[in-house]
Amino acid sequence: MSSMTQTQTQSRTGTEVLLDVRGVRKVYEGHGRSVEAVRDLTFAVGKGDLVCVVGPSGAGKTTLLKCIAGLLAPTSGEVVLEGRAVNGPPPGMAVVFQEYGRSLFPWMTVRKNVELPLKQKKLPKARREELIHTALDAVGLADVQSAYPWQLSGGMQQRVAIARAIAYEPHILLMDEPFAAVDAQTRADLEDLVRSLWHRLGVTTLFVTHDIDEAVYLGQRVLVLSSSPTVVLDDVTVDLPDERDQLTTRSSSRFAELRGHVFEQIQRAKKHKAAA
Repeated sequence: MSSMTQTQTQSRTGTEVLLDVRGVRKVYEGHGRSVEAVRDLTFAVGKGDLVCVVGPSGAGKTTLLKCIAGLLAPTSGEVVLEGRAVNGPPPGMAVVFQEYGRSLFPWMTVRKNVELPLKQKKLPKARREELIHTALDAVGLADVQSAYPWQLSGGMQQRVAIARAIAYEPHILLMDEPFAAVDAQTRADLEDLVRSLWHRLGVTTLFVTHDIDEAVYLGQRVLVLSSSPTVVLDDVTVDLPDERDQLTTRSSSRFAELRGHVFEQIQRAKKHKAAA
């Protein structure tokens, strides 16, 4: 049986597989030519795991995420979520995008923005109220429910987007470079928020970033992608203590070793592409 059709039952962390990406390849056709963006991506994410994906610019990270989210059909291979092939946006998935300004509706209050997908799930009003309150409290925005997104800072707006995602009670949360547009201090705060929510909720999280330090700080594993056409260069186990903080963790020798290893892989990928 080929690796593309084999079912992986256990992830690298030893947990039951929730997401199984099997030999995914994506070729874009147009203007009389073909561009192979993703060549062969195979990996599994276990239930309750937090896995980061990092790679050089143009490595196909967003293409991969769109295939996983059911927004883009792979040319070959398949994405399997909870034992079912993904052929469209799965009902148990939530996505947090980089451009929070475009994902929030400026004419809706914070509360209404968080409530929108809950209405689409046709949840009773009492249950919606409970989930909205819990989600906004979890991200530290319980006191701004009546504000509009444009009245908030960039970091607060991204917290609203995260609140909306977790209120949906997803089985898996995809995050596509969600902190790229905020300042360094806000980014650090949001990274700690993600770790806190992951511990608190136990939701399986796939976090895509171009920032090596962020990937090592956040993840249990870091998937290192090559330059396009993309393959998985390495699957790095992050053996840092589970309890992390920005100062102690980032100043540790093991953090530096892991960061250096991932950086070296990406630099090799860039050099290989340049030589080719």
